[in-house]
Amino acid sequence: MRHFFGLFVGLVMTAALLVGGGWAVQEAGADAVALSGESGPRIWIVLGVMAGIGLLFGLVVAGRISPLAAFVPSMVLLSWNVVYALDAKRAAGLIADAVSLHPALAPAGRGAAPLLAGGVYALLGVALFVPVLMPSRWSGRVREDDDGYEHSNDEGYH
Repeated sequence: MRHFFGLFVGLVMTAALLVGGGWAVQEAGADAVALSGESGPRIWIVLGVMAGIGLLFGLVVAGRISPLAAFVPSMVLLSWNVVYALDAKRAAGLIADAVSLHPALAPAGRGAAPLLAGGVYALLGVALFVPVLMPSRWSGRVREDDDGYEHSNDEGYH
């Protein structure tokens, strides 16, 4: 059950990084040279989305959830970077365009391109893959009442 929950969290983390991160980068104007002095409600929403993604990222990397929670998004991000290294046009073709997304999420595809080209997805993929290598993440929690012996109710044998 722990690994099923980890798989679900991994899928949510993947969507948050790809869609939420792309949307936030595009809305924040990552391609702008200098930030304008404008601090309206839009920038607070963008910063809130970025903070939420960062919080989820930290919980997945440092938490005791199943390692699948980190493995799924790491493999998606790292494989997309391998495709980008081999064929940049094909990797760019994998980015969702505005037609296939809800109009409110249309900037997510345009925001994912600079994250992919800038190596941010590669960095995040490696950071998510490192916890998967820790053997302690794959084993379950040790119960304190479990001393390794099998207890029986049979009083006749000692």
